[in-house]
Amino acid sequence: MGRAAVYPGSFDPITNGHLDIIERTANIFDNVIVAVSNNPNKDHLFSREERVQMIEEAIVDYEEIEVDAFDGLLIDYIREQKAEIIVRGLRAVSDFEAEFQMASMNKKLDSDIETIFMMTKNQYVYLSSSIIREVSELGGCIEGLVPENVIPKLREKIGGE
Repeated sequence: MGRAAVYPGSFDPITNGHLDIIERTANIFDNVIVAVSNNPNKDHLFSREERVQMIEEAIVDYEEIEVDAFDGLLIDYIREQKAEIIVRGLRAVSDFEAEFQMASMNKKLDSDIETIFMMTKNQYVYLSSSIIREVSELGGCIEGLVPENVIPKLREKIGGE
């Protein structure tokens, strides 16, 4: 077993920006765990089980990628998985401050675990799960912005084109 990296997030829903980071992470690390969190500070549209299922369907061709869910501190989960790396995606400078703060706290909690930041491709810089939910809710087209399997699930939950 090689080095394991964990890509955590709420993925509510997974976007093509997330998928880009997942695929590129899989090109770098031997094992990748996409870890779906339940952030108590967020109202999730999809249940944790639905989010895990959508990600599993979107990455079906990648055997080196595992999808899991966790509660509690990310650092505790990383230790349980015997991983060494946290992968975080950055879209714009505005993401950096919050991500830097989280990475610094994680480093304080466990100095052996590293966080790496991966810039999303330019075509996904504006993309977030919340904007996908909003556009879908208002009837806008989200094709090409989320994996194909996500579109019918979003339509079922909130409607849209």
